[in-house]
Amino acid sequence: MAAGEAEPGTVRPGGRTARVRAAVLEAAGDLLAESGFDRLDLAEVARRADVGKTTVYRRWGTPAGLVADLLADMAEQSLPRAETGSLDGDLRANADLVCRTLADPRQGALFAAVIAAATADPGTAEALHRFYAIRVAEWAPCVRQAVDRGELPADTDPEEVIRAVSAPLYYRLLTTAAPLDEAAAAQAARATAAAARAGAFTRAPLGIDCSM
Repeated sequence: MAAGEAEPGTVRPGGRTARVRAAVLEAAGDLLAESGFDRLDLAEVARRADVGKTTVYRRWGTPAGLVADLLADMAEQSLPRAETGSLDGDLRANADLVCRTLADPRQGALFAAVIAAATADPGTAEALHRFYAIRVAEWAPCVRQAVDRGELPADTDPEEVIRAVSAPLYYRLLTTAAPLDEAAAAQAARATAAAARAGAFTRAPLGIDCSM
């Protein structure tokens, strides 16, 4: 890549170019959900989006570049955090949002495809890490507010609490046929809140070996 040249899929254009980007990302998401990352063909994406192949190849370059931009757009479009005034309410709101997303046939299949691709493609893995870093950062203030209200130990790690809410829901998506419903959301939120109150997510003191 030449000096000063933007990484494929990272430009945030406006006007007609923004409309082209939106069409291409929608087509890419559809194809990912239908066929997975291995069959994410840029020419097919261009055909579905009704744009020129050269436009797609020039702007995104590779399937990984296209997925990176798709995840960036999804992070931008994701709903903001809910603030209910209590730890239990906030974690339940987060769990409900994750469940609704993963239970959606298109979105659930899309995330499963991207997660699978991230195990083998470093570019996709990096993009996925950025996506989750943004979403965790969006919800972490809910935990910090709970600490300020005295609901949690002072040294609770907010990011780890938010990750713990989502973890069993993604595990359910990827490893079982169990439904991602209100009961699953309630269980994930309730278990995480109980663990957080018990100090399970406090930061380890310096000098403690956590590898044992």
